[in-house]
Amino acid sequence: GAICPGVQVSLGALIEKTSMLPKIELIKPASVIGKNAVHCIQSGIVYGYVGQVDYLISKIIAETGRKDTKLIATGGMSRLISSESTYNITINSTLTLEGLNFLYEMNR
Repeated sequence: GAICPGVQVSLGALIEKTSMLPKIELIKPASVIGKNAVHCIQSGIVYGYVGQVDYLISKIIAETGRKDTKLIATGGMSRLISSESTYNITINSTLTLEGLNFLYEMNR
């Protein structure tokens, strides 16, 4: 697998570590090319993560040779990012809870 900082972590670090950038609402901007600081941040975060996710998926498929890989996204921003992906990604917002329940039942 691969571990990357989450969307919110990255956005938080960007805002916290730069004194001139404003806090923003994270929504998909209308265009990749931002016309102001807010839209530029939104574009960089949203489309940057889409690019990261798509690149990682393409590399995983290339390394495994499995074009039929089932892709599942979890987490708070998964819908936002996967909606722009070139891949067919299933959203499962309860996957972690399902896994914990599975472990509980297995060890009960």
